[in-house]
Amino acid sequence: MSRFSTPTLMLNDGREMPQLGFGTWQIPDRAAPEAVRMAVETGYELVDTASIYENETGVGEALAGREDIFLTTKVWNEDQGYREAREAFERQLGRLGRDSVDLVLIHWPCPAKAQFVETWKALIDLRELGKVASIGVSNFRIEDLERIITETGVKPVLNQIELHPTFQQRELRAFHEERGIATQSWSPLGQGSAMAEGPIARIAEELGQPASSVVLAWHLHHGLAPIPKASSRAHIEANFAALEVQLSEEQVAAIDAMDSAEGRMGADPSTLC
Repeated sequence: MSRFSTPTLMLNDGREMPQLGFGTWQIPDRAAPEAVRMAVETGYELVDTASIYENETGVGEALAGREDIFLTTKVWNEDQGYREAREAFERQLGRLGRDSVDLVLIHWPCPAKAQFVETWKALIDLRELGKVASIGVSNFRIEDLERIITETGVKPVLNQIELHPTFQQRELRAFHEERGIATQSWSPLGQGSAMAEGPIARIAEELGQPASSVVLAWHLHHGLAPIPKASSRAHIEANFAALEVQLSEEQVAAIDAMDSAEGRMGADPSTLC
């Protein structure tokens, strides 16, 4: 029997993860407890945070005693390296008020630092120690994934990447599927302008649903794991409503056609750091 009541993805280590999660990027620490509590009350069963978000204390406060919620955090770039990552993660557990978390990710590969393999080895050992149940990465390119798999024999359970209708990362997603690595989408709604007009606005009108629900339903249709961020109850609930939205093949195809090679909004993993 599943630990979760919402749809899940099966990870390559045999564990289940809620497919739709709640992102906390840009939510200040002081506002995090209320936002996370609203998300959990709405029905979210996965909460995503990170060291660099500087809100782990607030997230941990909201989830105190809630071992039923899947909790993800990430090791920041300055903490890369075997010893550094191990020590930084212990501090993260302290801020979260936990002995362990469900998932920890390397936040960026930072190829120029050439430390992500040692950082990955640290995460493998943290998993062996029971400090984290599953381990993964974020913003890794195909060459980065190939390197950590080749050098350690351990595949990440997922890669959390920028992914939205105008930047769909199809080549990277195909590699993930081939290797059994889940794709988690950050900034899954993309730019607001893409939802205000064109196919998404039309589909939202056809279905009588918010544009954000339509976009997130598109992610879910493709087996992706979106983690939208929202601060107001109205937006939190509108995003969660994506679980009830069914898109036709024609509607999915219309959103698929929005892909653009120039659609990246965030940093380029090849040059960050």
